[in-house]
Amino acid sequence: MKIASVMTTSALGGAEFAATELLDALVERGHEAVVLTDQPAIARDRPLRVRELSIGPKLSRASWPALAARWPSLRRRLRIALQDEWPYDVLLVHFKKEQLLAADLPDRLRPRLVWAEWGPVPFPLRRGLPRRIYLRAAGAAGAVMAVSEGTMESLASVGVPRERIHVVPNAMRTEEIRFNATGRERVRRQLGIPADAFVVGCISRFHPKKRNDVVVDAVGALGSGHLVMAGGGETEGELRSRAAALGDRAHFLPTPGADIDEVLSAFDVSVFCPSPTEGAPRAVILGMLAERPCVSTGAEGVADMLGNGSGRIISPENDPAALAAVLREYAADPEGRAAEGSRARELAVRRYDAGVVAERVERLLEGAEKRG
Repeated sequence: MKIASVMTTSALGGAEFAATELLDALVERGHEAVVLTDQPAIARDRPLRVRELSIGPKLSRASWPALAARWPSLRRRLRIALQDEWPYDVLLVHFKKEQLLAADLPDRLRPRLVWAEWGPVPFPLRRGLPRRIYLRAAGAAGAVMAVSEGTMESLASVGVPRERIHVVPNAMRTEEIRFNATGRERVRRQLGIPADAFVVGCISRFHPKKRNDVVVDAVGALGSGHLVMAGGGETEGELRSRAAALGDRAHFLPTPGADIDEVLSAFDVSVFCPSPTEGAPRAVILGMLAERPCVSTGAEGVADMLGNGSGRIISPENDPAALAAVLREYAADPEGRAAEGSRARELAVRRYDAGVVAERVERLLEGAEKRG
């Protein structure tokens, strides 16, 4: 089976990495995949074939007027790129702009059209004319892959037929991420963190919609312990200023790459701060694979990931005092932390292993309905 996957974006984030992991796993199962993207680095050292395609930024409140003015030329550019890749069996599209463009392609270029939805439907598309345009485009999709139960419910509430929505979790290379004792020691030594210190870590994009300030304030309320913030983005300066009161107990790192298992292993607890339209955050899954207890400051995107002894969701959400109270419990119970981390890894391997997820997606793609 040949899969043509369209994924254009101005920056690489969780959805982009999750999509490439899934396509990698399908290639390893003997399928062919080509990614049409304006981010050629997305393949890195992967077996994926990449073709450069530039059709503008993601659809947003800010970008839609310029995109609408260029819509015919963008559609033509996408059509030409897909014609060059023909024949293929499945057209897999990931983001709203590509989903809307694909609905107006010639039937031949969407033999089986499948959408991948990496988070809830954005608020502007949930009502009025934007909702009707979105649902018209969804009518051409033979199947929609939702990354979580919450995403599925969001799609269904807008009007996408529930029978065409399939929950497909993130595909992860579970054998590559695990607790690394040597890495834990190295990272802590590099940062000047004592071996016996309690460390709260957060791997995140520093974006205004993500309440990373909550974890900074919560560690401040603890009065002890260290904070590691790993990531980058628009609010980094604000977060650094906020963490200044922690002195040498606050540490900022760039977004981890190949050393992510070492960075996670340096944490005692991994905290995630979801945005209001979170999908299924890879940062949480990575923490689970590294056997770290994971705490979220809200339920968005993680309601079906954490709980039952594999992590916590604080309430009230985004409350530094509530988070600090949970962190005190973890700090006082190292044996409990270890047991919870072990359970979290077992759950993550069962649910997110790339081979298991790819097998499910293979059946879904092969059975996707051809719709006119």
